[in-house]
Amino acid sequence: MKAEKMRGMDAAELQRNSLDAQEQLFRLRFQMGMGQAEGLKKYRNLRKDRARMLTVLNEKAAGGETVKAAAAKTAPAEKKKKK
Repeated sequence: MKAEKMRGMDAAELQRNSLDAQEQLFRLRFQMGMGQAEGLKKYRNLRKDRARMLTVLNEKAAGGETVKAAAAKTAPAEKKKKK
């Protein structure tokens, strides 16, 4: 994805995409370590795209745009244990 397209997105959407890319990178690293996937080119491109997303997020933060707390919270809530 090009940086110009990322600059058109809002900060919350960039934050979500960055977290998704981080999860995909983890899965690819794990698969490559187990010898299941040979997606080195995909891994490199994903890593570069995530770096672009983080750069644009930092630019937006320097410009004064903030990520809303509800939109930034994308992690699932911890399940409560029943007694």
